[in-house]
Amino acid sequence: MTETAIPIEGVTLEATLKLPDAAQGVVVFAHGAGSSRHSPRNVAVADYLRETGRFGTLLFDLLTPDEDLRYENRFDIDMLTRRLVGACRWLVGQPAASGLPLGLFGASTGAAAALRAAVELPDSVKSVVSRGGRPDLATDALPRVSVPTLLVVGGADDVVLGLNRQALEAMPEEIAHLEIVAGATHLFEEPGALEEVSRLTRDWLDRTLGDQP
Repeated sequence: MTETAIPIEGVTLEATLKLPDAAQGVVVFAHGAGSSRHSPRNVAVADYLRETGRFGTLLFDLLTPDEDLRYENRFDIDMLTRRLVGACRWLVGQPAASGLPLGLFGASTGAAAALRAAVELPDSVKSVVSRGGRPDLATDALPRVSVPTLLVVGGADDVVLGLNRQALEAMPEEIAHLEIVAGATHLFEEPGALEEVSRLTRDWLDRTLGDQP
């Protein structure tokens, strides 16, 4: 299965689902504000993960094109969380993904939705990765996150790095870990930066998702 559509909250959200035959889990991507399932950075990480043969990926639009025209929707974390939760529930109902544990990969505002969704779906979601994320937008959920969470931030992304350090202090100590990609800015556009994000994500999921029963 590749291109598909997910019905959630009375709308239809376009999605791309790819599952290797021997997948041990599926990673659901939650893009940031103003982006979509076509985010080149998320697509690159998803391709990298699938090439291992161990992980399937679901990239989907959190908003319809009309909804995305309203700027405030991009920062409506409650709505984004509901969409992500709905996509996860849709995914676990698909025969090809039945029984597979889920990981969440959130970028920017999508990271806040991912953390909240992990709290809401502890039986399905087993790991979270945040890339340049805004966990501070999910402050209420941070102390309640119960799955392994990796926060990846560029070393030159000063404001977001500070916000992630504050979020880390609010999360259970044994749950969350912060990785800083030296010299990288918010979009990880520097040579080798996104490759480092992909490697960190793969290693984290191998430890926290790939070994799930």
